[in-house]
Amino acid sequence: MLSILSSRQRNALRMAGRFVAPYRWRVIGALLALMFTAAITLSMGQGIRLLVDQGLATQSQQALNHSILLFFGLVVALAVGTFTRFYLVSWIGERFVADIRKRVFNHLIGLHPGFYESNRASEIQSRLTADTTLLQTVIGSSLSMALRNIIMMVGGIGLLFFTNPKLSAIVIAALPLVVAPILIFGRRVRALSRQTQDRVADVGSYVGESLGQIKTVQAYNHQTQDQLRFGQTVEAAFDTARKRIKQRAWLITVVIVLVLGAVGVMLWVGGMDVIDGKISGGDLAAFVFYSLIVGMAFGAVSEVIGELQSAAGAAERIAELLQTDNAITAPREGLLQLPPRISGALELDQVRFAYPSRPEHFAVDGISLQVRAGETLALVGPSGAGKSTLFDLLLRFFDPQAGHILVEGMAIERLDPADLRRCFALVSQSPALFYGTVEDNLRYGKPDASQAEVEAAARAAHAHEFIQRLPQGYQTHLGDAGLGLSGGQRQRLAIARALLVDAPILLLDEATSALDAESEHLIQQALPQLMSGRTTLVIAHRLATVKSADRIAVIEHGRLVAIGSHSELVASNPLYARLAELQFNTDSAEAV
Repeated sequence: MLSILSSRQRNALRMAGRFVAPYRWRVIGALLALMFTAAITLSMGQGIRLLVDQGLATQSQQALNHSILLFFGLVVALAVGTFTRFYLVSWIGERFVADIRKRVFNHLIGLHPGFYESNRASEIQSRLTADTTLLQTVIGSSLSMALRNIIMMVGGIGLLFFTNPKLSAIVIAALPLVVAPILIFGRRVRALSRQTQDRVADVGSYVGESLGQIKTVQAYNHQTQDQLRFGQTVEAAFDTARKRIKQRAWLITVVIVLVLGAVGVMLWVGGMDVIDGKISGGDLAAFVFYSLIVGMAFGAVSEVIGELQSAAGAAERIAELLQTDNAITAPREGLLQLPPRISGALELDQVRFAYPSRPEHFAVDGISLQVRAGETLALVGPSGAGKSTLFDLLLRFFDPQAGHILVEGMAIERLDPADLRRCFALVSQSPALFYGTVEDNLRYGKPDASQAEVEAAARAAHAHEFIQRLPQGYQTHLGDAGLGLSGGQRQRLAIARALLVDAPILLLDEATSALDAESEHLIQQALPQLMSGRTTLVIAHRLATVKSADRIAVIEHGRLVAIGSHSELVASNPLYARLAELQFNTDSAEAV
């Protein structure tokens, strides 16, 4: 059967099997309960036959009482079996989705950043929420309904032949007419279901993008354009859903007409046999019951097929995420281990790197550089020169296409990424804060830090005073991305977080760019003490912040064009001299 499925469908089916396998005993229990309830429902047809032939036809009150008692016994058994089936199937559905959400998130959180350059984070979020919710609905309800109706259909057909083979032939003759539209429309529904899920993801992505940047949207009065574009996105999703619904509606309609048409013919033939005395009224009543069971089962299965097709599309999308390979991993052989505390020596040897989205343009082009342990090295140059890219390479967010990067004399591709990154503390140009308390954000890189350590780091970053003025101090909840704090306050929290980690290598990417003059002055006074004993790499456009660095590296077009002290570069490098002249508003000689 797997051979008739596409590779994506086979992968999705295998994925579902892996997630359900740990709960095989509950699955078996649910299947047994499902078969039990189906058997009880089918046995009611025989109860109806006895009720008509022995209770009503014989005019016997005792036989009628026995038939009714049997009927109520079947009802109680059906209720117990249905409770068991519903509970187990629903439990499996919820457990399946919980497990798959954890597995997908754990996989995504470890993927290399390059993956998110070519995939929208909001669309991935939609897959993690909307698609898994759809799977929960199908596995916890629709799949059980489909299996139940398939059992009812097969069992009902068997009992039809047992009750009256002649009439059964009429029903069986209609089966190919019913199966054909299910197969034809089913393929169309499956393709449209996948498209529907994609369009729904587009809607979620657009909402997240617009609301996440609401200040920019409103500052540029872009609401009208966003409303128009969102409307177009929603209408595209609706149009795809409409096509899917139309196909499902045709499928259900055709099945109902064919199945109930066959039942009508069967009733006419059976009624003639009862009139001629060839069969009893009870046999016909039981046969009608089974015919309706088979007909309703066919109708229910054809309706559920659409939901199963939607689930197949969702499962394919989730399987695609889980099958995405992580480009940045620890080596399987020759793994090296860094000592618990490194000195902080770094070396770049002829490193060349181009981003996957721009393979023809080298962001770092043949840079060789040695950074001594405990040294403060500043990286300066025009925007887009490749300075921040060097930080990405040091943290091994990407691997260079050529050359090597060494930490403590060890090539970083031979290290476990987690072992490498524990040696760094990063303060980026756009400080990343998360929903939670101030204290949670400060402890982000060191969850076991004591309260005294947290406050010491905050004081060193000159953040303690404004934290104390917040409504609940260190327990104040921050909005998404630190909403409610000024740019300078967010930057100082990011600096405090990096200091709390106490890593031997400090990476400062325009760490003071968002600070006001007073805050920047305070940070500049604190930086010498904070950098003491650490290797520090500083990216700065404002040269006043890096004049005291041990060395300054000038980067242009991805290349290292000069390196030296501030005074040496002003005298020897035209690019640096021009930057100094522009910023200090004086000539090169005076800048020295």
